[in-house]
Amino acid sequence: MAETRLIQGRYRLLELLGRGGMGEVWQARDESLGRRVAVKCLKPAGPHRQGHPLSTAIQERFRREARVAALLQHRGVTVVHDFGEDEGVLYLVMELLQGRNLSQLLEAAGHRPLPVEEIIDIAEQVAAALAYTHDQGVVHRDLKPANIMRLGDGTVKILDFGIARLAHDIGFTSRLTGAGGMAMGTPHYMSPEQISGGGGIDHRSDLYSLGCVLYELATGVPPFDMDDAWAILVGHRDTPPEPLRTHRPEIPEPLERVVLDLLAKAPEDRPADAADLSNRLRGSRAAAEAAGSGRGNGAAPGGAGSGARSGVDEESREGREGRESGASRLPAWTAGMTTGARSVRATRTTPPPRPEDALLRTWPPANGTAPGTAPGGAPGTAPGTMMPPPGWPERGTGPGVATHSAPHTGHHPFSHAPPSFHTPPHSTHPPHPYAPSVAPALSSGGPAAPQHVLDAFAGRHDAAVSLARLGRWEEAAAAHRALAAERGAALGGDHPDTLASRHQTGLCLARLGRTAEALEEFRAAAEGRERCLGREHTDTLAVRQETAYALGQLDRHAEALEVYGGVLADRERTMGPEHPDTLRCRHNLAYTLSRLGRYEESYRVAGEVTAVRTRVLGAEHPDTLVSRYEVAHALGSLGHWEQALATYRDVATARAATLGSEHPDTQAARYEAGICLGRLGRHEEALGHYEALIADRTRTLGTRHPETLRARHIRCVTLGRLGRWHEALTEAREVTAVRERVLGPEHADTLAGRRETAVALGWLSRWAEALTVHREVARARERTLGAAHSETLSSRHDEAHCLEQLGRTAEAAEVYRLAASRRATG
Repeated sequence: MAETRLIQGRYRLLELLGRGGMGEVWQARDESLGRRVAVKCLKPAGPHRQGHPLSTAIQERFRREARVAALLQHRGVTVVHDFGEDEGVLYLVMELLQGRNLSQLLEAAGHRPLPVEEIIDIAEQVAAALAYTHDQGVVHRDLKPANIMRLGDGTVKILDFGIARLAHDIGFTSRLTGAGGMAMGTPHYMSPEQISGGGGIDHRSDLYSLGCVLYELATGVPPFDMDDAWAILVGHRDTPPEPLRTHRPEIPEPLERVVLDLLAKAPEDRPADAADLSNRLRGSRAAAEAAGSGRGNGAAPGGAGSGARSGVDEESREGREGRESGASRLPAWTAGMTTGARSVRATRTTPPPRPEDALLRTWPPANGTAPGTAPGGAPGTAPGTMMPPPGWPERGTGPGVATHSAPHTGHHPFSHAPPSFHTPPHSTHPPHPYAPSVAPALSSGGPAAPQHVLDAFAGRHDAAVSLARLGRWEEAAAAHRALAAERGAALGGDHPDTLASRHQTGLCLARLGRTAEALEEFRAAAEGRERCLGREHTDTLAVRQETAYALGQLDRHAEALEVYGGVLADRERTMGPEHPDTLRCRHNLAYTLSRLGRYEESYRVAGEVTAVRTRVLGAEHPDTLVSRYEVAHALGSLGHWEQALATYRDVATARAATLGSEHPDTQAARYEAGICLGRLGRHEEALGHYEALIADRTRTLGTRHPETLRARHIRCVTLGRLGRWHEALTEAREVTAVRERVLGPEHADTLAGRRETAVALGWLSRWAEALTVHREVARARERTLGAAHSETLSSRHDEAHCLEQLGRTAEAAEVYRLAASRRATG
């Protein structure tokens, strides 16, 4: 394929990263979002198969499996962004990972074993990823070192989930044809049940393959490493592996036992599941730390080099016997199979240096300014990739979502957690283009810069991006801002590189909650890109949309709506009405209409987006569910609470099936369902609903998390509606006390809790105490929101009501008059 090929009019293939039996993997640029991605192009069925039912089945199965892969959301699993077919080529778009797979790590180390603590760390991360994917009902089937990636920050990710199973089931292997050029790969990591060729392969097959990988990391060679493929297969099926400590005596006995248990021939003799494996690995880590085994990383003399030889000879004899007398016990598809590349036995003494360590030593510099030289030795880029910090979630996708229980105060607040940990990746906006490629140099009237200066700038840009990936937003913002100033001086203010740095500065400031500053950067970048790239360029559209989002964060929804409208018109004209970026913008438009009280329009637009996403992505895709969530919000705002309740429940059920019952998005939909129950007067049902949600949020988020406290707050409201005011008062005071410590005394949530305390006091006829609290809340809201804000005026009405109850009618009338005056002039 030519380097200039454009897949689906969006993904420009730039550099071939690898070629294998299933096709090719390219580094590509997403022209719509301005980010680098990995694109896996699967080989077409071939001219002789076009139109054949098998070809149609392959395409349909690909779409189904790719959709499954796209639903997997875990920091240990490669993120799938998009998939489809272009000119007969099936393609999959994934995050672009910076790092090396385990096969590359072993090769770079001369196939010497890794340090014990590194083996255990890799094992723990892979086990966590498998626990998640197995819970989703997905079995990998092709776990091997080449499918496990170690990123620069130490994160471990599994590649090709779903697609490996696709290859197994639809024939991208030599089982279907020995002449199709599709290499099956080596048999070193296959479970006995895979070799037998029968059914019944489940999650324990992945555990066996992981055992093979860990054996190789610990000893430098797979458990059965011979020239003869038959000997390898018979070894997996019939022969116990040599203990790890035979090759490397310093391996802790608990780690050896874990690996040997994983390599049990019968699935029922292996760990029950990946969660069980994680528990056992914790014991191995404790033993390794106690023994200090991580300090001695070399194999014992003669261990990995000589001790394994007798095992090889024995396995070769088994292979010959199997071929002569028991070949029928192996499936027919193994005929003619070769072993593929073999490991090389060697001894490793020290782990290789990691290039990113040098980067982290450089940042932040002692003087607080960005360094003038690029960090050295960046690891290679590989498919599957470190997830860029996600865009802000669409409404209802995570902690902090506004609800029907209180006035909406703006867009969904974003998480400050490090990227790719627990931040939901399904964004209202296109995902933020961290680590964008340097745009082509366009003439902007600025001076030309020497290549070494441009290279230094690019290195500093990458270093700042790495800081953002690590969640070090303050440092990243400072680095990007300094680089923007220097690029502006050297290249010109409208140079694409300068504008990219300003865009990145805005993204970091937004993550820090410094929205007004972020808005300035976004506007400057948008204006510059319109001048040098054009109004409809994808980079211009991306930063224009960020501008609208920032306006919404600042409660400037009318301005946000105007910007969204312009971006939407341009996206529909250049990308089409059903492009994912167009749909994201239309969703944002629906959200903003709702914030402006235009609920009928919001319901219509959100419904249209939901219908398209359902058709294109499927009814249970996270983006579809986000739009259904917005439909439910509009329904509730229009007073259609039964329909809103049914929709929220459907969303919660679908999210539980795809994301898990404890995922923040699932819990957000459950929270809103409780609001609907309250609005329908079903308070007893709502109370039980909230108590279950509080228990789940306490277990997953902790007692002090704002979302746990929000659920407790609405439980307090529900207790009041049931007339249980003493309990409501106790709960309100407890929640408010925690919020004051965690959020601050004048945070909006803290003030809402104090108001609920005052309401409970009033219902208990303790009007003097209620008056004091209502006045305190009114003054605090006036300081933070302004005298004419609706919530301030509401608190003034609460104050006046208390005065009336105390018989102080003249004072009450004056408070009412003052509030009316401020409302009129505000």
